[in-house]
Amino acid sequence: MKPEKCVGSHHPKWFGLALQALVILSKDNIQTCPSAELAVYLQSEATLLRRILATLVRGGILETREGRDGGYRLKRDPDSITLAEVYTVLQVSDPLCLGIKETTGTHTFGMEMKTIFSEITTEMDRSLLEVLGRYTVGQISDRAQNLTGSSLAEIGNISS
Repeated sequence: MKPEKCVGSHHPKWFGLALQALVILSKDNIQTCPSAELAVYLQSEATLLRRILATLVRGGILETREGRDGGYRLKRDPDSITLAEVYTVLQVSDPLCLGIKETTGTHTFGMEMKTIFSEITTEMDRSLLEVLGRYTVGQISDRAQNLTGSSLAEIGNISS
């Protein structure tokens, strides 16, 4: 069986790391932040984070600044960036969706089940984007501030 991806090509972990980086970059005192500093704060691998951030730049969510004070910064107001937009830009693949479709064979019954599974997973994708569309990076940032105000204060020490 040839595996198919439901939505895209990036690992779901990218979405979580992207959201955390966007929350950090949404803070008022952050003008730009180098990927290496974000990676240290997020306890992530810098090369992986750079690939994620580069995808967000291509998607129009982030922009980069070159030079000594360079790094990444939000291109738009965090309240205008929905989680659905981030998810879509990253083209996150859905392992559940992939797993369901991998179970079907090339025989008649398998092909019929694949069609049914495709309909169901399309509905799942639509539902997921609907839920993610209700939230913005700004809202997540506000919630994080309310829950962990002191730890987000440390972010101000990253870069400004």
